[in-house]
Amino acid sequence: MDNNLPVQGTMYMIPKKYRIIENLHIVFWLIKDLCWCIVFKPLGLAMIIPTLSIAVYIVWQNRNIASELYHNLAVMFWIIANSYWMISEFYKFDDRIFFDVVSGKQMAIIPFTMGITCLFIYYVFVSSKEKKLI
Repeated sequence: MDNNLPVQGTMYMIPKKYRIIENLHIVFWLIKDLCWCIVFKPLGLAMIIPTLSIAVYIVWQNRNIASELYHNLAVMFWIIANSYWMISEFYKFDDRIFFDVVSGKQMAIIPFTMGITCLFIYYVFVSSKEKKLI
């Protein structure tokens, strides 16, 4: 089977190997956020790598299904924002003001906004075209 998810009408199936990776992704993400919560920097920072890497991989494996692509891009940007926010708190620049306007943690607005923009593009421009194809 190739990297494309099988599509049958309005249904598609997720191969088991993809589901296992997606579930493992959740484990890494929870460990990262738990470490953030208990301020355990070494593991929290280390968990960014597998969490973000798997998010990028999931985006790539779903690139041929618009709904999955845009939603997984939003998740990827969420992880980037979430990781940046964690780093800003770990290294205590979360309250520092940048550009006389935003705090260090508020800089996470950029990737959060990129994720929201992905979903906006999907729901306003892409999903309506998909519905016409069905």
